[in-house]
Amino acid sequence: MKVADKARADPAIPISPAAANAAAASFAALTAKLDYLDPADVERVRLAYRFADEVHLGQLRNSGEPYITHPISVAQQCAEWKLDAQALAAALLHDVIEDCGISKAEVIERFGAPVAELVDGLTKLDKLQFNTREESQAESFRKMLLAMARDVRVILIKLADRTHNMRTLGDMPVVKRSRIALETLDIYAPIAHRLGLNLTYRELQDLALRYLRPWRYGVLAKAVSKARGRRRDLIQKVQIELEGVFAAHTIPVRISGREKTLYSIYRKMREKHLSFAEVTDIYGFRIIVPSVIDCYTALGVLHQLYKPVPGKFKDHIAIAKVNGYQSLHTTLVGPSGVNVEFQMRTEAMHMVAESGVAAHWLYKANETGSTNADRLGNKWLQSLLDIQHETHDAAEFWDHVKVDLFPDAVYVFTPKSQIMALPRGGTVVDFAYAIHSDVGDRAVSARVNGEQVPLRTELKNGDVVEVRTDPASAPNPAWLGFVRTGRARSKIRHHLKSLAQSESEALGEKLLVQAVRAEGIPNLPEDSDENQPLWDKLLHFSGNRTRGELLTDIGLGKRIATMIAKRLVTLLAEVGEKPDALLLSRERYAAHEAVSQGAVVLDGSENASVQFAQCCRPIPGEPIVGYLGRGEGLVVHTALCSVGQRLRYKDAERFIAVEWSDEPTRSFETGIVVTVANGKGVLARVAAALAAAEADITHVDMGEEPAQEATDLRFVIAVRDVAHLESVLRHLKRTGPVLRAMRAQPSR
Repeated sequence: MKVADKARADPAIPISPAAANAAAASFAALTAKLDYLDPADVERVRLAYRFADEVHLGQLRNSGEPYITHPISVAQQCAEWKLDAQALAAALLHDVIEDCGISKAEVIERFGAPVAELVDGLTKLDKLQFNTREESQAESFRKMLLAMARDVRVILIKLADRTHNMRTLGDMPVVKRSRIALETLDIYAPIAHRLGLNLTYRELQDLALRYLRPWRYGVLAKAVSKARGRRRDLIQKVQIELEGVFAAHTIPVRISGREKTLYSIYRKMREKHLSFAEVTDIYGFRIIVPSVIDCYTALGVLHQLYKPVPGKFKDHIAIAKVNGYQSLHTTLVGPSGVNVEFQMRTEAMHMVAESGVAAHWLYKANETGSTNADRLGNKWLQSLLDIQHETHDAAEFWDHVKVDLFPDAVYVFTPKSQIMALPRGGTVVDFAYAIHSDVGDRAVSARVNGEQVPLRTELKNGDVVEVRTDPASAPNPAWLGFVRTGRARSKIRHHLKSLAQSESEALGEKLLVQAVRAEGIPNLPEDSDENQPLWDKLLHFSGNRTRGELLTDIGLGKRIATMIAKRLVTLLAEVGEKPDALLLSRERYAAHEAVSQGAVVLDGSENASVQFAQCCRPIPGEPIVGYLGRGEGLVVHTALCSVGQRLRYKDAERFIAVEWSDEPTRSFETGIVVTVANGKGVLARVAAALAAAEADITHVDMGEEPAQEATDLRFVIAVRDVAHLESVLRHLKRTGPVLRAMRAQPSR
């Protein structure tokens, strides 16, 4: 449903001559803006207008105007951005598929495939409903952002469409105004800002404020009008002084005033708890000069004319904003002690500052061989497609993207002086993924300004960052707790999901092989064309789509290996393959003796597919049992753990044989309780004893109760095996203030 509802008039009732004249005049105004197109392109736009006028005949807007006035207004805005003839035709036709029953095929036949694709993309966006339900809203965002990434003209036309609808929002029913204005403020204005469309961004914000906070909007508008009148003489005086000083230095300049928007004044007052009188930077000046060198020369001239305000200078030319914006900003103490902001930029910078990605059409760079994406200069659009490739869940996609919509950026450097922009709060890991996904995945350490720092270090403007990688390294799940960019978050999650799936599939295959051996079948049937019918029947039984998915589900505990094995044996019997009686008796005897040859061997390298229970924290050298939890993979308990015993009583069929490898690959965490005589330096002495025993402390808990004569210190330490733990406890018992040291008992 369009933002501007359509009212269909009776076709038998003719449109008034005044309304027809209004439409004709509107198109005449459009053609006056098409002087940048060649005659053939102008004729294509005219044909699109005639077709749109014909199919929209009889449709009226809420204001009573012929509906064709809306597509013309949208096309006029696109012409302001100097979009090509295809985009202008699509702007005129953007409602014909949705509202007039025209097929995409007919648009292709009349205007060509590129125009039809733009119209089709806009039609899909128009059908998006921004409901309060989160999942529906997230899917809407995803479709819109991906359409924008594929062809930026789609979102440019959509923003022109939304701008005209906001200009005429007063004709809408009151109940719809707030919803549409809020949607504009939350979605379309941030996208316009992210794409550098500052004129559109500011206008959408002001129009949204007008309908969301009409009383505040009216009060602020009056206050700004009065302030403008009071400061007219001041502004004129500054203007005259500027013209004189630049003429004296023979610098050709174009000077224009800049006034803060009502929404930005409102937001500043609300966020900083200021009164209107305390907002001092309402007015400013833009100084347009021929070249970049002239920008810096103009800055020097201004600083000689007025005194600069300390800390109020920003160089966005040397380091452009992430949406391509470039200018020098300085705030000076003008006449009567009033602070005035000045912005210096070239004509090309001004076009980019006002029109963002649309400046690709406004200002043609002379670079040869540069791609369209290079000229747009906006990596964010491509990053949307990268994130979509990693993330298929709409809510997760939106979660990744929304952190980039309002980038309060910091700018850092690579060792080769390449500038990288990151959101404020961005870390070394964000920087690594901004360089390349492989750099992020393999990052192990970093140096910032020549000093070693943790990977979670937040970067500041001007930092020089060097990331060191290791081919054997992989992303750490803990990184998700501090990364700031959607790209880094999506890459880490994608890697962890892939890793967990591959490990669970390997565990599932091991469990299924063990289960079929217990049924007298030496090995699983090979995954070959010959055995495909057999696997298809087994997958039909289990409800899985692929062999890998079935094995993953077994590894995650979503399917029971013994049940799948029994079904597989039945299917094999149907094709004449019977169990091996000798293997069957040997496996069952071994299982009876509890020394099954099919036990899962654990060495600590299993990562996501195996969890060691927090209640008892098993370590190598002690008896263990494996519980195949539902959806959480294999959970290992000690054989004496009370939690494991209760699970075995309730769910015995989910327990499988597990045993330790002879050579574990890492240390394992376990809990100990150390009772000490309270005194100065006790914790340090206990920690020193643990270090002497080669045990790493991963957590310490001293409780919240006031210190007594004897206090329990609870540690989680990493040890190699049971023998190492016993050695650690002996070291502790020989330490002076230690009264008792023992392993923590499983929580019940």
